[in-house]
Amino acid sequence: MEAATQIRNSLGNIRGKNDKIDAIRIAGYAHDRQRKLCLWQPKREVVQQLAHLSATRLRLITVKKQLKVPLNEHAAFSTNKVSRASLQICSHTLKAIDEDIARADKALQQLIAGDVELSRLFALVTSVNGVGKVTAAQIIVATNEFKTISDSKKFACYSGVAPFTDDSGKVLKKARVSHMANKKVKTLLHLSAIVAIQYNPDLKLFYQRKVQQEKKNKMSVINAVRNKLILRIFACVNQNRPYEKYYQKELA
Repeated sequence: MEAATQIRNSLGNIRGKNDKIDAIRIAGYAHDRQRKLCLWQPKREVVQQLAHLSATRLRLITVKKQLKVPLNEHAAFSTNKVSRASLQICSHTLKAIDEDIARADKALQQLIAGDVELSRLFALVTSVNGVGKVTAAQIIVATNEFKTISDSKKFACYSGVAPFTDDSGKVLKKARVSHMANKKVKTLLHLSAIVAIQYNPDLKLFYQRKVQQEKKNKMSVINAVRNKLILRIFACVNQNRPYEKYYQKELA
């Protein structure tokens, strides 16, 4: 399995295409890179169920926002009578959506508790301050239980956190993150970084030092915090031990 854009970009300048030519080009790509190929590892059925439940929960939250945000905006520009009437019309729907979200959360918890490996990974990932169950679920699904992506730097690139330079000769540009990323995981990591800055003393001091003393851009510092969270998550999983808030290195 390979991304279509990867095959297309590796071919250089090409002219014209049809199904027969595409098949020949794909076969040539696979033949040229057969030494670099690795076996594909399918996701376990329980991980696929976790992905479907997480997607269902996300859709419910999206529908709730589509209903609630316009109601709140409308209340700021209309009379109380009109806003209350609109809210009353949607109250049963919003209540039903909240109940469905609660059922989805319960199903996720039962699924995690029923599998030994998922329980272990969730305990390790959520031990990092700021990382919740929703973020942990997306990371486990995206990395296929840390089998497909086992390196923190690769996952930082995958989630759009790692910055890349675009220099040429004397032209030096500022390093920027790429738009080719898993935006769902990136959003959850951003929310986790905001929580970690507020409740993790180390990251809070790091953020204040970079922003207040060194006058760094706030989004750049938040991106650095996201990268720190990724490094801590993968360190906990690779070493198979939970995150220690007050870690002291043992002397030789």
